[in-house]
Amino acid sequence: MESANGTTRRPATKSTVVRKRSTRTASAPKPFTSAQILEILELARGSGSMELKLSVPDESHSAAIKGLGLDPVEAQPRQAFFFDTPDLALNGAGVVVRARRIQGGGADTVVKLRPVDPHTVDVELRRSASFKIEVDAMPGGYVCSASYKGVCTGEEVLNVAAGTLPLASLFAKEQRAFYDAHAPAGVSLDALQTMGPLFLLRAKHQPKTFGRRVVVEMWLYPDGSRILEISTKCQPQEAFQAAAEFKAYIQSCGIPVTAEQQAKTRTALEFFARRAAAPARKR
Repeated sequence: MESANGTTRRPATKSTVVRKRSTRTASAPKPFTSAQILEILELARGSGSMELKLSVPDESHSAAIKGLGLDPVEAQPRQAFFFDTPDLALNGAGVVVRARRIQGGGADTVVKLRPVDPHTVDVELRRSASFKIEVDAMPGGYVCSASYKGVCTGEEVLNVAAGTLPLASLFAKEQRAFYDAHAPAGVSLDALQTMGPLFLLRAKHQPKTFGRRVVVEMWLYPDGSRILEISTKCQPQEAFQAAAEFKAYIQSCGIPVTAEQQAKTRTALEFFARRAAAPARKR
């Protein structure tokens, strides 16, 4: 395993990450309780960053883009492929495997585990520049995740999707070791099914009235449904100030902050699993 200072280290061969309960909203979000606030603070102390997220209800998409002052033609197109078993065994275990093609021929990969207790993550993992621990927070919910990122080419991703290249070849040995440590027993990378592709648009935006960069993503599902998400990042110690400023900025753009929140990845996995299980028909 390559550490941040360039030293080669042996990758972990067993699970060193303890799972942590997560809180997700399944309906209109409710304010965090005192216990939840304390848990967010504890998770943040062991994390490298926080990402504040808000999904926008369908009827507010156009108004949100206008209110943000975002130029849609500046959005970068991407194509995401997820990998899981037909019954979504990885999703059930909190493991996400994804490859993503990026405009220009590049691509990236990730093996993600959530939820986790950041205080139990092995120090060897933390030394890798490719490994990240982050708390995602949205109205009514939060989760801490650990992810191992990698790079590949867009052509390699397409070859894997076409079945001419094994999935494991997309991932570095450290990513494969992380996967093996946390995937359900007997579920190898090369046994996973391709779930996708999913088309999405991603734009970075620096508002004039908000001191942090904002990222806007539009996920376009094959059935015509969409999820629009707005996010910004901050250091863990800035979490509550950043959250208050982000909320104020979003409201100043006329975007509702009390709508039901949507999980992009879970929605994608469930969609493709349903489509794969449906009787063969002309699409």
